[in-house]
This record gives sequence, structure tokens and C-alpha cells, in this order.
Amino acid sequence: MLREERHRVILERLQSEGLVTVAQLSQSLGVSEVTIRRDLRELDEQGKLRRARGGALSRVQTPPPEPPVVQRMEQAREIKDCIGRQAASLIADGDAVFIGSGSTAVYVARHLTNRRNLTVVTNALTVASELAAAEGVTVVMTGGMMRGSELSLVGHITELALGEVRVDKVVMGMRAISLDAGLTNDFLPEVMTDRAIIRMAHELIVVADHTKFGKVAAAYVAPVSRITTLITDPGIPADTLAALEELGIRVIIASCTNSNGNDTNGNNGEDTL
Repeated sequence: MLREERHRVILERLQSEGLVTVAQLSQSLGVSEVTIRRDLRELDEQGKLRRARGGALSRVQTPPPEPPVVQRMEQAREIKDCIGRQAASLIADGDAVFIGSGSTAVYVARHLTNRRNLTVVTNALTVASELAAAEGVTVVMTGGMMRGSELSLVGHITELALGEVRVDKVVMGMRAISLDAGLTNDFLPEVMTDRAIIRMAHELIVVADHTKFGKVAAAYVAPVSRITTLITDPGIPADTLAALEELGIRVIIASCTNSNGNDTNGNNGEDTL
């Protein structure tokens, strides 16, 4: 295969999958890994991709501005409900768990209303509202400064409150996830709160649909390797899935069908958490 043809194939693969590895390209294109590394270096110098350890990523994509959480809760509802149900299945009676803000987190809470002796710590008014009438659930609100668009509490007071409680698990969404750039957020005042949340427990369950991957927001929160369990949908690129599992992250693909038996997962447009 000619050099120009290899470059075209590599860029097409990146466009569809968001990430390519040297080993996979070498095998599929029938050339040496040395040749693939040279191709990736040339494409990087041309500004057409971004080299990463063992492969390459699409040039950084910035996630678009997100609408308010109450509006996002109505977007891709089936996928969010499926991810939320899968996340809730990892939470047992008697657990103490933190659930963060975001529209997918609300769907996690909706599947916890029948739990017994469950303690839920949250900084999200939406999550607290879902669980307010659940007899077996004790809800602990953090307090703090209201972020109106998210109906969440952030800032110094929130972080102080988080330091006073202990939980078994943390469940949270993330604005953008990049294998190279890590977990990132686009609301700078919330970053320190996110970091305090992540420190609450060793087990970090991230709920994120496939559109979150390969994107980088303004503020760094934590490395991808900090995730212990990721729950996503079947739209996640295969190379990204393989790379996450290679890092030792447990990845759960939440696949579900609607009442007509049709698959509700797949490319449903931008799904913001």
C-alpha cells in the first residue's frame, strides 16, 4: 500500500473510532510498526492527528456547550436509563454511596428507590429529589454554592462537607474523557469539588455515553486510570474500549432494548451528562 493510501486509511479510521494503535494498524495494513510510527509522526507534523503512546488520537475535540440539566434529562432517555439501571445494580442494600450531578446520575437515582438501609450523599438537587420519598434511603446533602444550570452545589463549603462523610462508592458523570488528557470538566469552579468527590472512595464508577470519549474540556480533574468501573453504551470505539481495559478499568456495556425489542443504543447524537 502506498504511503498516501496508508495515510488516508489511518485518518478515516481515526474519524470513525477516535483512536488507533500502532499494533492494530500494522496488522490491518500489512506493514511494519516502524512504518506506522513514521506515518503517524508525519500526520502529526501536518496537524492531522495527535500522537499518543502506542498510537494516535484525533485532534482534540472540545465538547459543545451543554444545555441545562433539566433539558439534558430528556435527551437520549433510553440510553441514560439503561446506563443508570446498570450503575444501580452495582449498589447494594446497606451501602453508602455518593452520586454526583448531571442528567445520567438522575437515572441512577431512579433505580435506587427500592433499596433498604441505603445512604446516598449528593451535591445534586435532582438526585435528592428523586430519592426524597424513598423510605429505605437516607439522603445527605452537602450544602454549598448553587450552580443554577446543573442544580448542583459546588465550592469550598461543599468540599468541607465532603470531608466529613465516608462512602463505599462514588458514582459520577464526566464532561469529557480522553485517554491522553484524562477526565476533564469545562466549569472551572467545579474542578476542586470534583477532585474532592473522587477522593471520597477507592471505587469510582463513571457513567458516560460514547460521545464523551476523545474530547477534552478546559480543566483537568483526574487521569483516566482513576476510574475503577466505567458504564457506557455500545457506541464506544473498539480501540478505546481495549485501551481502557488494558489500564485495568472494568468496562460495562449497558445494552438495552425498547418495548418493541429494538436496540436503543447506538449513535443518537450528542448526549451530555
